[in-house]
Amino acid sequence: MRDMVPEPLTAAAFAPFGSVIEVSDRAERIAINYGWTDRFDRLAELDVADEGGGGAISIFRARPLDPLVLKIFERHPLGSQSFMPLSGRPYLVAVAPDGAFDPARVRLFHAEPHQGVHYAKNVWHHFVLALEAESDFLVIDRTGPGDNCDEIELASADHVRVRLNN
Repeated sequence: MRDMVPEPLTAAAFAPFGSVIEVSDRAERIAINYGWTDRFDRLAELDVADEGGGGAISIFRARPLDPLVLKIFERHPLGSQSFMPLSGRPYLVAVAPDGAFDPARVRLFHAEPHQGVHYAKNVWHHFVLALEAESDFLVIDRTGPGDNCDEIELASADHVRVRLNN
């Protein structure tokens, strides 16, 4: 039997084995979702390249909307997208079916801190909807050529105000 003392996990120490996934000053930080979310982009690359596409693991840091009104939906025609909460807080998931966007078909779900979501290609969804406080999410999605983000801004009559208490 060999005794070992754990060493600190750092990007440099772990580099021979892969990548450390963390928010750091080394990450490319991109403001998205109209300033409500910071994307710490492409923290690890998946070995899934085929037909010009690939995958990436990122951390999105989302702030709660104030007011909590849904006005923008997006979909990704070239790839699915997964979100896993990292901050131990619940969050909201707003979706609408594939096809032409129909505001009457929007569904809103309350996700618990241990639940992640995987959006299929072309499923309309709102950007990350953190609750309570700024929250991090592990995100796995497609990178590569092609236009992979369609966005729709709802008419004011179709905005969705979220009520957390009845």
